[in-house]
Amino acid sequence: MSIQEQILSDLKQAMKDKDQDRLRVLRSLKAKMLEKEISVREGGQKKELSDEHAVEVLMKAAKQRRESIEQYEKGSRDDLAAQEKQELEVIESYLPEMMSEDEIREIIREKIKEVGAESMADMGPVMGSVMPEVKGKAEGSEVKKVVQEELSG
Repeated sequence: MSIQEQILSDLKQAMKDKDQDRLRVLRSLKAKMLEKEISVREGGQKKELSDEHAVEVLMKAAKQRRESIEQYEKGSRDDLAAQEKQELEVIESYLPEMMSEDEIREIIREKIKEVGAESMADMGPVMGSVMPEVKGKAEGSEVKKVVQEELSG
């Protein structure tokens, strides 16, 4: 079952269970997936969203929630932060398991050798070669942080 099919199935179940919080998040994800599906159509042909595209949508939604949580906590709005955390949990339940920092670091070290990077000036080529490999399995901000650490250390 694809990620999109799983979300639709869980959406129906949330309706039956009258789980309004989960239902709100799943409806939002369904809408974002539909937008993505429309944007990737080829020649007007309707085709189902691939899991790769679905993961992109989920990663973007999760990132937005994390940023909102951070902002709400800075503004002492714990009630809104708690709601965003609950939404983030639902979104993360559909994401594939994320890579650990050690796994990311290992890939980055490999790519630094391949690219021949020596300083922070070489960050662009390193990021460009790492991101396709970790797409959907690691946050870009986490990858950037590790690349900076490896190139500066």
